[in-house]
Amino acid sequence: MASTAHFSEEEMAELREAFNKIDISGNGFIDTNDLTEVLKAANLPLPGYKARELIQSLTTTGNGRISFDEFISIFQDLKSDDVAKSFRKQINKKEGICAIGGTSEQSSAGTQHSYSEEEKYAFVNWINKALEKDPDCKHVVPMNPETDDLFQAVGDGIVLCKMINFSVPDTIDERTINKKKLTPFTIQENLNLALNSASAIGCHVVNIGAEDLKEGKPYLVLGLLWQVIKIGLFADIEISRNEALIALLREGESLEDLMKLSPEDLLLRWANYHLENAGCNKVNNFSSDIKDSRAYYHLLDQVAPKGDEEGIPAITIDMSGLREKDDVQRAECMLQQAERLGCRQFVTATDVVRGNPKLNLAFIANLFNKYPALHKPENQDIDWSSIEGETREERTFRNWMNSLGVNPRVNHLYSDLSDALVIFQLYEKIKVPVDWNRVNKPPYPKLGGNMKKLENCNYAVELGKNQAKFSLVGIAGQDLNEGNRTLTLALIWQLMRRYTLNILEDIGGGEKVNDEIIVSWVNETLTAAGKDSTISSFKDSKISTSMPVLDLIDAIQPGSIKYDLLKTEDLNDEEKLNNAKYAISMARKIGARVYALPEDLVEVKPKMVMTVFACLMGKGMKKV
Repeated sequence: MASTAHFSEEEMAELREAFNKIDISGNGFIDTNDLTEVLKAANLPLPGYKARELIQSLTTTGNGRISFDEFISIFQDLKSDDVAKSFRKQINKKEGICAIGGTSEQSSAGTQHSYSEEEKYAFVNWINKALEKDPDCKHVVPMNPETDDLFQAVGDGIVLCKMINFSVPDTIDERTINKKKLTPFTIQENLNLALNSASAIGCHVVNIGAEDLKEGKPYLVLGLLWQVIKIGLFADIEISRNEALIALLREGESLEDLMKLSPEDLLLRWANYHLENAGCNKVNNFSSDIKDSRAYYHLLDQVAPKGDEEGIPAITIDMSGLREKDDVQRAECMLQQAERLGCRQFVTATDVVRGNPKLNLAFIANLFNKYPALHKPENQDIDWSSIEGETREERTFRNWMNSLGVNPRVNHLYSDLSDALVIFQLYEKIKVPVDWNRVNKPPYPKLGGNMKKLENCNYAVELGKNQAKFSLVGIAGQDLNEGNRTLTLALIWQLMRRYTLNILEDIGGGEKVNDEIIVSWVNETLTAAGKDSTISSFKDSKISTSMPVLDLIDAIQPGSIKYDLLKTEDLNDEEKLNNAKYAISMARKIGARVYALPEDLVEVKPKMVMTVFACLMGKGMKKV
């Protein structure tokens, strides 16, 4: 890890923010071209050859990517005040950035948080479209993208809850959203519900509190909304949910290789597939390579309906705008054609010409979702049975990791853990120290790269056995590296379990906690509140009705459960699921960060049931 001693905590936070602003894909790297662009625009006293030397020395394999550690090193090399300041200013200028002075006591000492006007404009239009027919949002929608309506509109939590359900349907039980006669308390509940549900779908919300949303802090609101919107946009850019993506397989490539690609990489592959069919040059990114709108024009022309599918009329793209001399005018003509496909969202002509990476990525993802224009290959020798979607358990684990802010983001549970970098970050979250000098970091060399990853995996297993004292019998580094499902899940579950118990132990002043202690606490709390429910263990069949969970929530926050919405006896499967959806959302609403899903309660999955009761115990102990 790069030394951070030269930087204050505040500077580190700013550098991380700046890095993430450029690292739009969230994969932990930025493109050297982006860095050169920023360095150039920052008027640094560095001739081109010097900038290239600097980048070359940082990116040892010369593969064009720079990690955050290397980014920090650049700043150390350029720490002369003027240079660093102008560099930072330039990063903020990459988009139309508004800077707001800090308002809290700690931050009013001159810190600045910036936010992008373009993002605000784009997100407001997306939300207006998504919620235009929702009667519960009439009090705020439509918002004016030119004003700060958005930052006021999120203050009562309703819009956020609705957008989470728009991105991942059924995450929040509508019955749990407070909609009428809102008070400061019921608003707080809505914001708890929104934040804990955002976390459960894989948003990183560690540094965002209900107060921040109530105050409408722009950079936090936009940061959270981008995560929620992106999760929704990317939901179907995944082979198990969209088998036609197999058309993007390249010569000599295995299905496994294709399945490892992130949604961002699949979108780039998709765009290039259509550009190739149009006889055009490929693009390497959705920023500098699309600024002239030419690639977009040809992409629109390729994916527009041709009239060969029944019931879908042809839409002919007017290509005459390509002759426009002015970039902005050409982009505007292109967007008018996108509008005919109903896909103008997220970017303005200026965003295209400036190459705003985040908004152009959203534009492309939305276009893909509406017009993929791919056909599932019929004659290829493909083992269709190997294309399985992730299980609920796998998705829960993946969302848990992502909500903790691991970098790079985990898109595919097994292949994205094959170098153990994410596992090391999770060890740190459960207070197991990692010797980062022993960790091989990307980019890995082409030759021997997997050996470097395997060394990491061996160290990860060693840490689990010796430091974390996990039960890892029969698990070797090779199992993690090769993505052995059963053995990888065994390690991940122990990480999640320890994380959950650590939170309880911190609340309880360091007292050790185990399953028996949690079960006893649940039963004592239920009895003390005069409830009839009890549980004998996390396998108790009564849990399938969700009544023990609902009664416990009502014991922790009396009067919170509306029992008239529930069926309590002789439940069929649908009624059980109905209760479970209500229980999971209510747990989040009273402030418990629950990752489990309603089905886990109905099917009484002991591991996930344990996390639900442990989170509620944490909430209950805090109230004492």
